[in-house]
Amino acid sequence: MRLSRIPLYFFLCVAITATAQHPARGAPPSSLATTSKAAPKLIAAGIQAQARGKLKKFYATRGFWPMWAADGSIGKDADALLGFLETADIDGLKPDAYDVDDLRAAIAEARAGDPGAVAAAELALSQALGRYVSDLRRPAKSDMIYSDKALKPGKPRVETILRAASLPESLEDYVSSMGWMSPQYVRVRKLVAQAVDAGSSEAVVDRLRLNLERARLLPSAWVRHIVVDASSGRLWYYQAGKQVGMMKVVVGTPQTPTPMLAGMLHYAILNPYWNVPTDLAQRNIAPKVLGGRSLKSMGFEALSDWSASPQRLDPATIDWHAVAAGDQELRLRQLPGRGNSMGRVKFLFPNDYGIYLHDTPDRHLFAKRDRHFSNGCIRLEDAATLGKWLLGKSIATASKDPEQTVALTAPVPVYLTYFTATPTERGVGFLKDVYHRDE
Repeated sequence: MRLSRIPLYFFLCVAITATAQHPARGAPPSSLATTSKAAPKLIAAGIQAQARGKLKKFYATRGFWPMWAADGSIGKDADALLGFLETADIDGLKPDAYDVDDLRAAIAEARAGDPGAVAAAELALSQALGRYVSDLRRPAKSDMIYSDKALKPGKPRVETILRAASLPESLEDYVSSMGWMSPQYVRVRKLVAQAVDAGSSEAVVDRLRLNLERARLLPSAWVRHIVVDASSGRLWYYQAGKQVGMMKVVVGTPQTPTPMLAGMLHYAILNPYWNVPTDLAQRNIAPKVLGGRSLKSMGFEALSDWSASPQRLDPATIDWHAVAAGDQELRLRQLPGRGNSMGRVKFLFPNDYGIYLHDTPDRHLFAKRDRHFSNGCIRLEDAATLGKWLLGKSIATASKDPEQTVALTAPVPVYLTYFTATPTERGVGFLKDVYHRDE
């Protein structure tokens, strides 16, 4: 099934996270006693009588059974939502837009146990959640480029949001962890709250909000996907509501930055060639040939052009002086092997920038704190582990044949982004803005 046909609610659903994370400001009480419970069947009857429009459409699909009061009472999940609504200014939204006082009053009345009041609070909570998530998931201003239009975010429908919230086993964990957003969004949101509470400068808060807008574009951890942060040189991958793995990556230099790009991984290439950029052929390879080394000894071959079916060229027929001087462009590719710059595998997603994820033999770069050394592509610290997660099997090959194509069983979204905001021992800090994108 193509990802573009997957319903949007899959991009909002989140499984239970290991630890509930409450908002940093205006956090709800740790516990609120429920004085009385009502029969869920009576609450369902009240929901059916009171629901209108989109809410009625959603609840009809579940037989009007309550979601917030499934055990007959309004629980802590309602308090967690109130906490987020009260601090919606952190998200760049207006708390007044969500009628927080009226919602709090409805919850208090419902906790007296009257089924009609519980039904009214149930509907009010669902409406508030739908509005809040819809506003959070609005298309954000950013420099993200979408090579696959199916990944371009749009404002979700209320029914979609509520359906996503109804899927996790624990609504309380889902709400308190802000499960409809990405883990990066939750992390940066906390930093914004800390900065505001600490009275940080407007410039600091604005820079944090810029990072928050970038995080807004990412899916929840329920979506099987990969995130690459070109600022810190790290990669995370997620599935079923959990972070499955993390590794260091080498990304583009300030002169050849890794773009903010979202695409769909479709297949892996095992034993790949490396197509040498023409400037490197001029500066690195041609001088070595003129110095007496052969292409074959260096593991390269020359090709006639950049088409899909080029002819191999006899190195003796090439004007290497013209190549070294930059007067003639030459296509060179490195053959598969231990020294190949692509390593054992590369993972491709269609884009106009020639960007992909790949293995590398240059292991020493991962020990460096600053890992901005590539021409824009992403070099993986542990390509074998990521490959096994993507393909469901080892990337080891039975033969040394070059360019072995292996399709993924399902496309996997990959997001190349840029987060400079980071927590520090003193509170909020920033990584070096190597690409000058925060300016």
